[in-house]
Amino acid sequence: MPFAFLGSEPHMLEEDLQKARCIIADGDASSFLPSKPQGRFLKMFLGPINVRASRKDVQFKVKEEYNSYRDRTALLFLFFPSVLLCLRSWVWNGCLPTFPVQLYQAWLLFLYTGLTLRENILRANGSDIRSWWINHHYYAMILALVSLTWEIKGQPNCAQKQRGVQLFLQWAMMQGVAMLLQNRYQRQRLYTRIALGKVTS
Repeated sequence: MPFAFLGSEPHMLEEDLQKARCIIADGDASSFLPSKPQGRFLKMFLGPINVRASRKDVQFKVKEEYNSYRDRTALLFLFFPSVLLCLRSWVWNGCLPTFPVQLYQAWLLFLYTGLTLRENILRANGSDIRSWWINHHYYAMILALVSLTWEIKGQPNCAQKQRGVQLFLQWAMMQGVAMLLQNRYQRQRLYTRIALGKVTS
């Protein structure tokens, strides 16, 4: 009897059909697709949890949060070294103390770890972030960790001894400007894709 299973569990079949109708009607059929492997980095920090969002609006919110995080951190990326260099000239007599510089370097480690976590989550949700972009944030994390071990030499003649730190902070200011411009461009591209219907909000 080909229809014998209907008599045993008709309510289960009806529930499954209703779930399928809702998912297809809402445009979230991606939950039926096999999830992408999350990678070692996410497993190391978050454990074996599933970070894939099954609904498109949740995926869009994850992308928006990533863009907001980048906007906030780009401003800090520009502000923090600017303040350090100004204080060096006006307050610290041309000599950077160790603690504020190491605090900035610890913040860089936090920044790149946060970016990399968010990018891996976006990638698990189908975003088209290139692997070289994520890899360069892995390298930036390693360099930020290494920079925490720098010895910040003081007096005498600290201006000459700290020349590398001063150049690094000046580079960081330029990087902050580049990040602001890049964030603005990528956000405009996202909104253009939404307007063209290539991404649903």
